Amino acid sequence: MSTGHDTTLPTEALINEELIAYHQARAKGGVGLIVTQVAGVHETARYTSHMLMATDDTCIAGYRQLADVCHAEGCVIFSQLFHPGREIMESADGLLAVAYAPSVSPNERFHVMPREMEKDLIDEIVAGYAASARRMFLAGLDGVEFVASHGYLPIQFLNPEVNQRTDDYGGSFDNRLRFFREALAAMRAETDENFVIGMRISTDDRDDTGLESEEVLACCVALESLLDYVSVTAGTSATIGGAVHIAPPMAYQSGYLANDAKRFTDRLGIPVFVTGRINQPHEAEAILAGGFADMCGMTRALICDPDMPIKACEARPDDIRACIGCNQACIGHFHRGYPISCIQHPETGRELHYGTLPRAERSRRIIVIGGGPGGMKAAITAAKRGHQVTLYEGEGQLGGQARLAQLLPGRAEFGGIITNLTRELEIHQVKIKRGIWVDRGLVEKEAPDAVVMATGATPYMPKLEFDGSVQVVDPWQILRKDVKPGRRVVVADWRNDWIGPGIAEMMVREGSSVELAVNGTNLGAALPLYVRDNIAAELHKLDIRVTTYARVFGVDSGTVFFQHTASRNAMVFEDIDMLVLCHGHRPFDGLKAEMKGLDIPIHMLGDCLASRTAEEAVYEGLKIGATL
Repeated sequence: MSTGHDTTLPTEALINEELIAYHQARAKGGVGLIVTQVAGVHETARYTSHMLMATDDTCIAGYRQLADVCHAEGCVIFSQLFHPGREIMESADGLLAVAYAPSVSPNERFHVMPREMEKDLIDEIVAGYAASARRMFLAGLDGVEFVASHGYLPIQFLNPEVNQRTDDYGGSFDNRLRFFREALAAMRAETDENFVIGMRISTDDRDDTGLESEEVLACCVALESLLDYVSVTAGTSATIGGAVHIAPPMAYQSGYLANDAKRFTDRLGIPVFVTGRINQPHEAEAILAGGFADMCGMTRALICDPDMPIKACEARPDDIRACIGCNQACIGHFHRGYPISCIQHPETGRELHYGTLPRAERSRRIIVIGGGPGGMKAAITAAKRGHQVTLYEGEGQLGGQARLAQLLPGRAEFGGIITNLTRELEIHQVKIKRGIWVDRGLVEKEAPDAVVMATGATPYMPKLEFDGSVQVVDPWQILRKDVKPGRRVVVADWRNDWIGPGIAEMMVREGSSVELAVNGTNLGAALPLYVRDNIAAELHKLDIRVTTYARVFGVDSGTVFFQHTASRNAMVFEDIDMLVLCHGHRPFDGLKAEMKGLDIPIHMLGDCLASRTAEEAVYEGLKIGATL
């Protein structure tokens, strides 16, 4: 199943063609159940500017069209029904929103101070759940999912730390369940017995201020007669540590919530669904076979490979493009307000543009120079269109910088992008030549119809005042074991991504004393939130000191000097014997000038065009390959 997840695709709070195409691709790919993203049940439920709303009948036509498309592919479809309570990220117009909760209990993560809900508003919201369920029923959906997970409004009523009411909705366990019972009963009254009503809930909040598993399980047992299924996850939106579990990064073990789900499966007589880093069919099969749950949510797996179910059914596991849990273009795009995608499969979210690649009018001979992720994607895409493609890689292995990225702590799974793209090269019969450095003479000899340059980048080393008393190295030298780690190390992190923190963590685990100096307002500012927060947690556990606002200035007599980027005052790190400069990359683009004057179209992508990330390289590989 594909669990409910934001896509940032809707416009005007309604289903549109982009969202239909997105879900249709997964329905075609063989997914059994799609649960669409949250639909607000009341005007006070608007927690972002780009969510769906089910507050009036104008939503019905779009949901009906979506249901028809999914049903045509044999796919069951539900919609999540939602109210965030105090968990409001932003308003629709940039102003701070008025948030409502059971009590005046502030949210720690978004720093929202909510207003206590009056009884009339509670009644309105309960009626909103019922009316929204009715609209989904009329639109032809198969069911709805009552969202009580991740610290949203229903669970705020259950949590005594949040719910301080003294009326019929607070105090005792039964009173704190009253909102659940009223909303679920009202939803059933507006539909019928064949319409599925389930509930999504976190097994526990993974935070000291939140609910624990036994309390949540008691809630599900008490509500069992009102529900057709329970879908379990973990964490809460209310805290930084709890929110990581909304989309756990690759540092978390695959299927890590299976044991949590089993406690619910063993106690409940209704189906239990589970999610949480279930990336591949064999992982899901083990969960089902072991009786841990009745259904597996594989949402990011389907974002990465919409055809994963069909490939599994056809016994083609090697052809599955496995999710690597990087979070960069899925939840990472959502947090930045951009439509959903995937760094490995940029067709995701762009189905209307790249969902079906037409065959080229004539087959052409294409040379791709550089076997990193961008070059691999360009070669694959061009081959899909019917071209004869040869990929040249100067090193003995494909993968480019992804081969280094996978060496960082907690990033081993990033190497999966190499495995996945290599398999696609094989499927589409791209000719690969390793260990060959392309020059002008080779291009002239081969005389291709077009050349794609994906030659990557090398570490950028800024010009600074160094007296030689401190060994100055780049992160590639550390990862490749070209140098012996220092005793006292400063890692200067200009890029604010995973490289600086990863190098710091690696060197501490290998015995060095390390401090991290970040040229930014906070650690990992360029990273997806949950990746950043997980890294911050690891560095804190290892007692690695992080200094922000730090611009590296120079080295003198074993002292590394930084400058505070706001105050311009000196920042001094003494008794240092190694400085690691994580200062981004310089395009490796000399071949472009060497080929000047050749009457052959040359296309540049990825880091050789401008140093960025694998996401941009792969997307540009898709774009260029689609136009050749």
